[in-house]
Amino acid sequence: MKIKAILFGAVFTASALTMTTANAGNSTNTALTSALGGVVGAAIGNQVGGTTGAMIGSAIGGGAGAAAAANKRDRNGAIIGGALGGAGGYTVGKNMGGTTGGYIGAAAGSAGGSVLGKKVSEDRRYDDRYDDRYDRRYNDRGYRSSSYRYNDRDYKRDNGLHLGHYKNGKRR
Repeated sequence: MKIKAILFGAVFTASALTMTTANAGNSTNTALTSALGGVVGAAIGNQVGGTTGAMIGSAIGGGAGAAAAANKRDRNGAIIGGALGGAGGYTVGKNMGGTTGGYIGAAAGSAGGSVLGKKVSEDRRYDDRYDDRYDRRYNDRGYRSSSYRYNDRDYKRDNGLHLGHYKNGKRR
């Protein structure tokens, strides 16, 4: 009977994973698929290797679920967060509420960890983009640097044919 329940859970999880990958990148989808992956991984790991197997299975399942639903720019952060959250959640849940508590902990830990990892990855990408823009325009003292368009190197000199602001609209 337990094998039927595990197989049914695996089929249910696989169908949920394929449904949510159509709208990949959403934090809710990432959390749901990571939670389902963590629970199924913990259940299969518990059958194969006991408590240690369940902890490893919840880590693998949580990471795999996060990988299925996260967008490609934030996938690594979501995988790491889902795996660490699944393993930690299963361990804490098992100590507090037995096997059922372990499954609930694996689901909650995988979901929270994957969303947190995805958010950290998004924030780091934003910070890198902002820092690059700032570094290109300003020097270390906060002044505009040589990449500013009116400095000598990048300034396009007047060939006498365009209307500059200092020519008062007159052509030569």
